[in-house]
Amino acid sequence: MVSLASLFGRDASVLYNRSFQLLLLTNLTPPLGVALISPLLNTLTGPFAVSGAKIGLLVTAFSAPSIVSIPLVGSLADRYGRKPVLVTGLLVFGVAGAAVGLTTDFHTALVFRFVQGIGFAGLTPVIVTSTGDLFQDSAEATAQGIRFATSGVTMMVFPLVAGALVAIAWQLPFFLYGISIPIALVLLLFLDEPHTRAASKDTTEQPNFRDLIAYLDTQITALLIARAVPNAFYTAFLTYNSLVIVRVLDGSPGQAGLLVATASLAHTVAATQSGRMTAYFSTRFQPLLGATLGMSVGLLFVGVAPSYPVVVLGSALVGFGFGTTLSLYRSVITSISETLRAGLVSIGSALGRVGSTFTPVLIGGGISRLSPLVGTTGAIKTAIVLLSIVGGTIALVCLLVSDLHGHSHCHVGKYS
Repeated sequence: MVSLASLFGRDASVLYNRSFQLLLLTNLTPPLGVALISPLLNTLTGPFAVSGAKIGLLVTAFSAPSIVSIPLVGSLADRYGRKPVLVTGLLVFGVAGAAVGLTTDFHTALVFRFVQGIGFAGLTPVIVTSTGDLFQDSAEATAQGIRFATSGVTMMVFPLVAGALVAIAWQLPFFLYGISIPIALVLLLFLDEPHTRAASKDTTEQPNFRDLIAYLDTQITALLIARAVPNAFYTAFLTYNSLVIVRVLDGSPGQAGLLVATASLAHTVAATQSGRMTAYFSTRFQPLLGATLGMSVGLLFVGVAPSYPVVVLGSALVGFGFGTTLSLYRSVITSISETLRAGLVSIGSALGRVGSTFTPVLIGGGISRLSPLVGTTGAIKTAIVLLSIVGGTIALVCLLVSDLHGHSHCHVGKYS
């Protein structure tokens, strides 16, 4: 019989913590924000009577509000506690998401998606922060990896279910967002407030947003910027892998779907092993650098695209790097400051949303400008390759500035 320790390492016992189990339950819902509707977008052009170019606004409307609301929600979580923010976020996410299935007016649907994006701001960053409240050091890295692995499983399973349901009725996949509502009730009844355990007994005044901004220095800022690069890489992969397969390699949508499954599986496996990597290396710098470069090379393989097997390899590298980097970045950021933990995690998440929101815009603009020069196929390949090189360079410089390589602990610079 396979033991938990053989799967997740010496800190696998984190799975026996009831509060962490409830956080994992909560974590089932946030990845559905985009992953659930991604395979449905072409089908939805009919019910909403819009073009294929406009239907993508359902993704943008969801992603955009998080850029501003995530840092504000993080400050609220530091000030008032994690549990109220999580419960409220779940209810808003679930109700607004399900409401999209009740309208055929596109502008109304965009409003619902915008509100759902605000609800999302109270979920993933606060779940990450609460995990940091519960555990420390390698145990915390293991827990963050397991949490991130559940996101990968969600992204593999629920889009397949949505694809089956949309064949029955286009509204049905949106009702899956409603699972957030009973989960909110479970948290309200059974979750112990994680922030209460982590808060300093000597703290007489809770921090606010101005305290958070004042706390940022060059090293922490560089770390937060580096944390956005994996989101940019993964969003580019999810958005453009089908174009590479169909237009560059003359493949099928089914082959493109296999690439997404390959990346999701790789990122799930990598996330579960982040605790072991933390224990093996003396600092977080080495695994973060290696995983980031791996993502850059993987995206380069997808862009160059000489053959389908090479693209599959690139997809695996992108997924493995994504699972490793996001788990470790979140573990590092949660350990910088106890009193400002939620705020720092939220800024990191907001920057990640910036990467996710604007990467398709930048690549799309690049393809438009390059197409007259090198053709559509060449433009797609060139834009992806440029992103892999520029993004990898930015991440490398930021990691060096953050000074993670000079400290044996997971804290940044002078905070070690």
